[in-house]
Amino acid sequence: MAVSSSRVAVIGAGAAGLATVKALLDAGCAVVAYEKGDRPGGLWVRDNSSGLSPAYASLHLNTSKRRTEFADFPMPADWPDYPSASRVASYLADYAQSFGLIPHIRFGSTVTRVERDRLWAVTTEFGDTERYDAVVVANGHNWDPRYPDPAYPGTFHGTQMHAHDYRTPEVFLDRRVLIVGMGNSAMDIAVDASHVARGPVLLSARRGVHIVPKYLFGRPADATGGALAALPWRLRQRIAETLLRLAVGTPQTYGLPAPAGGLFQNHPTISDTILHRLTHGEVTPRPGIERLDGERVMFTDGSADPVDVIVWATGYRVSIPFLSPQWLGPDPEQLPLYQRVFHLDDPSLAFVGLMQSTGAALPVVEVQAKLVAAYLSGGYALPGIDEQRHAVQRALRAAIERWGANARPHMRIDFDRYVANLPREIAAGRNRLARGGRTFTAEESVV
Repeated sequence: MAVSSSRVAVIGAGAAGLATVKALLDAGCAVVAYEKGDRPGGLWVRDNSSGLSPAYASLHLNTSKRRTEFADFPMPADWPDYPSASRVASYLADYAQSFGLIPHIRFGSTVTRVERDRLWAVTTEFGDTERYDAVVVANGHNWDPRYPDPAYPGTFHGTQMHAHDYRTPEVFLDRRVLIVGMGNSAMDIAVDASHVARGPVLLSARRGVHIVPKYLFGRPADATGGALAALPWRLRQRIAETLLRLAVGTPQTYGLPAPAGGLFQNHPTISDTILHRLTHGEVTPRPGIERLDGERVMFTDGSADPVDVIVWATGYRVSIPFLSPQWLGPDPEQLPLYQRVFHLDDPSLAFVGLMQSTGAALPVVEVQAKLVAAYLSGGYALPGIDEQRHAVQRALRAAIERWGANARPHMRIDFDRYVANLPREIAAGRNRLARGGRTFTAEESVV
């Protein structure tokens, strides 16, 4: 174990925070994690006292367990390929228990302010403040619901809710339901509602996405992506789109709008069941909304339907309310970070999980946590600031070329490439250190 005098605060004890606490402890750092809920697991824990979990009763992984698990803690062999949210929550709790993380977590502690003075000052809702050499932000970004902005014109007399607040389908019993969105949650909720709603569930989207079943040719669909990972992404895209078209056809086959971009560009929706409900008439596609009209919703093709409940499955804002604009800039989604981890102005402020991956999150936050721990324990040297800034700009240009300028390009990563590259970055940082490069020390954190 490395010897380090660094004292580090970790904000959050979901998957990202737990991986960070483990990596820092392994590296010999002193760690305190702040978690507003009453147990580890973050957004996967449905009955967490934080009240922020979006986990609904039918939620399961949409990436297979072998592509989702921590490398340091494999999921049980007898689990299904796509475990339920409750199993994932128990997995994260077991992870925390097995590696002795619980004593380092302060549950029921909401961080309200993180400021730089002589050190990093972390203040909770109770008004107590402690100081640390470094702070790792691992609070996640799927908890602050995003609604259409600007809102659609008109008024609606029925019930409106965000997908974040959905738990069980009883809320839709004998009601006419409209789901707005084409992501994984939208599809899951549409399927759930279709079993209890009055008439077919309406599924509205302004633009389409690729729909990938959980199994292709008898194997988890994301296993195909792993097998193609060494190829350039455009070649991977052509191969994967051909396989998908042969297996299930195109979204247009099912009455859905054509995808706005290619596979591996716009995030696909992973679902076996939505296509079944569409072909059986239990879910009916609709185009984008034009306006709301009392008990009806008017669509862009001139059609209108009576609706009792609208579910806005329109995603989440990136919110880091305890950091000032000094550190986040005007929009946290556009925050430039070296390797999507280190703040360019002060790398003793690091982020784990502030990314949007083409695959699962857990392997990503695990390698990010190990990179943070290598730096904060003195075993890794960052490149010079000019090289860091050039690397960030290169990554941004590549992301805009692939995903577009309006699709959170700062946050986007290619899952397989990123997970493979970060261990190489750690090795490069060790080489820089051996050549006289500077790494973090607790003394240097004083400003």
